[in-house]
Amino acid sequence: MAKKSRNVARKRRQLRVRAKIYGTAERPRLNVFRSLENIYAQVIDDEKGNTIVSASTVDREVAKQVEGKTKAEAAKIVGMVVADRAKKVGINQVVFDRGGYRYHGRIKALADGAREGGLDF
Repeated sequence: MAKKSRNVARKRRQLRVRAKIYGTAERPRLNVFRSLENIYAQVIDDEKGNTIVSASTVDREVAKQVEGKTKAEAAKIVGMVVADRAKKVGINQVVFDRGGYRYHGRIKALADGAREGGLDF
């Protein structure tokens, strides 16, 4: 019997979470994706299906800031950057979508950074 993929289990958890969480224009969804090397955050309006703002450790301006930092420190910086970009387009409140990941480590650091940046969730 083959071992189940961790990503398949995460996708199942993600769908379970997404059944309850929905982003509107007034209160969009802050989605997080975490790979082994990088972390990505998007603010999404589910009504239109649009990504309003995004930030990741791959962005040129963010990559310069996170150089030499730990993954958790990089995640916090990404959270602060996505919060700053969201504030510039008039978004203050979001719904946090942890994407099927446990709320600790890099996911928690990103959420803390976004709160520090001024997002309310």
